[in-house]
Amino acid sequence: MKAFVTGSTGLLGNNLVRLLVEQGHEVKVLVRSKDKAARIFGNLNVTPVQGDMENIGKWAGELSGCEVLFHAAAFFREYFQPGDHWKTLETINVKGTIQLLEEAEKYGIHKVIYTSSSGVIGMKPGGLPGDETTAPGPEASTNLYFKSKVLAEAEVAKFLTQHKLPVIIILPGAMVGPGDSGPTGIGQMIIDFTQKKLPGLLDGGFSLVDARDVAQAMLTAVEQGQSGERYLVGGNYADFETIAKTLEKVSGVPAPTLKIPYAVSLAMAFGVETFSKITKRPALITLDAARTIHVKGKIDSGKAKRELGASFRPLEESLFDSVEWYRKNGYLSPKFKATQKAEAH
Repeated sequence: MKAFVTGSTGLLGNNLVRLLVEQGHEVKVLVRSKDKAARIFGNLNVTPVQGDMENIGKWAGELSGCEVLFHAAAFFREYFQPGDHWKTLETINVKGTIQLLEEAEKYGIHKVIYTSSSGVIGMKPGGLPGDETTAPGPEASTNLYFKSKVLAEAEVAKFLTQHKLPVIIILPGAMVGPGDSGPTGIGQMIIDFTQKKLPGLLDGGFSLVDARDVAQAMLTAVEQGQSGERYLVGGNYADFETIAKTLEKVSGVPAPTLKIPYAVSLAMAFGVETFSKITKRPALITLDAARTIHVKGKIDSGKAKRELGASFRPLEESLFDSVEWYRKNGYLSPKFKATQKAEAH
């Protein structure tokens, strides 16, 4: 298979690229910087294509000759950092996605695997986990990243009524795992935990999934997924106390015991956002993130298990591998070492 991957240097993208290469596929990777691509992929046998999602026309011709497009690129700053980034979110996540699908069809792509987000799924009555048929929750209208994904999916559905290009939609949960060079907000939380910078445990949690498991589901979807279908690949729900206790187990760093009430977390997030805007430094937590975490969203990945054979690593394994990756790649002190390896997946 000849594959083209957008978002290739991100947490999900680079794990997908490695899986594709490992299984013998030819891979082109969209990168904004070839120097960054060289750092991330090293001697991996991939073909870098320099460009970004705001100027698709400049590089779209590189899609020619490829069979499958894995679209994993997205702008998600609104979720993790303060400020109103709606224009960029709309340009990249909504309009850019449809333009890319049009170019993919023009240049002969056979199939597209599009990465959305489990954030577009609410929960069922009674707090039961949501599935692919569940409408978005209230947070999908206030969290602008989720909003952009809701709108993008609506545009993809419209595209499919007017075009023959097959598009399969993957909806990952909150991702962890090695290869998080960003790092993502969750990755930064893991780093901060190991450096004893977390003041306490927030009232909330989310469905956590290893990016490597999402990548495998995406690859399987090429053969087993159905066009127009959505597949939740959400892993398992974990609250903050569970995450912290697991991090303590794999890192040897004591978990904080202070439990932070929701109202206090909102006040903290407001203060952190304000400080971030003044100093131009990344925020440890934003109001959007605090609100989303408090929803305690649970999702049902049963369809992906049945139809794509999706399976999920234990949280302990994912967090151990994440911590070790951060250590080996200079995010933690070289002297720091994860203490306990989980059983192999």
